[in-house]
Amino acid sequence: MKILKSHFWYNKSQRNGIFLLAIFIIILQIFIFSDILFDDEKIDTNQPELIAFQNQIDSLKLVEIENRKPKIYPFNPNYITDYKGEQLGMSLKEIDRLLSFRKTNKFVNSKEEFQKVTKVSDSLLAKISPYFKFPDWVVARNDKNQKNTSNTNSNTFINSKKYNYKKKIVSTTDINKAIAEDFRTINGIGAAFSERIIKYRSKLQGFSLDDQLYEVWGLEKEVADKVLSVFKIVEQPIIKKVNVNTVEFKQLLKNPYIDYQLCKMIFNYRDEVAELQDISELKNIKGFPLDLYDRITLYLLAE
Repeated sequence: MKILKSHFWYNKSQRNGIFLLAIFIIILQIFIFSDILFDDEKIDTNQPELIAFQNQIDSLKLVEIENRKPKIYPFNPNYITDYKGEQLGMSLKEIDRLLSFRKTNKFVNSKEEFQKVTKVSDSLLAKISPYFKFPDWVVARNDKNQKNTSNTNSNTFINSKKYNYKKKIVSTTDINKAIAEDFRTINGIGAAFSERIIKYRSKLQGFSLDDQLYEVWGLEKEVADKVLSVFKIVEQPIIKKVNVNTVEFKQLLKNPYIDYQLCKMIFNYRDEVAELQDISELKNIKGFPLDLYDRITLYLLAE
């Protein structure tokens, strides 16, 4: 009996050791059980409930961040301090410009003046200008000035239209003195045709016949008729004529109505008769274009 009792009898130190060992075993069992449970039941973060919950948290965070931002209340920009300007997002230079301007006992009375003085960016002005509050008399004056500006712009537009209309009044009706702007007053005549008419007029040394206008390359008859309804030959041009009996071949070719073949025919005839007594003798040349006689003889004489 003594022997059996000795196996189940422990002193105080042994009992404490057994107690600590038991606690350690229990803790170890809890840890192992929890680890197994965690492995078996993994949390799915893509569950709709969790996503919705996370979105709510994010929304609350954004609201909190927004609430932390300083509130902007209507204010008179003339009384912006260093602290106020910094809250609004202005740089030190922009604030200093405003303060320096105010030291001269001057006031900004509009958002445009504020930007002109401070040189703030368009984006910052758009952000803070809705909160600008000016005295009522300033607002009334700005409205009046804006109305006057609108009326001025309207009058300017009307005057501009009148001016444009006046520009359409030709400087002359003499077709040989008209400038490109004059020709452009005709419907159908633009920059190209107006310059082309003047260039051809120079080649002819001036229009001597109304019908010569129809010879301008590309100009339609209907448009030419419109030109002739406004512009006339007031004075005949002074054309320097050449003597058909002494003129050289190259010089005769400069006649706007004489081509190489006709020039050769005239020289052959001149060789045959030695000298033309009258310019009308050109009609005796075989194959001479009689329909161009009046035009050709504008530049020739026989002496």
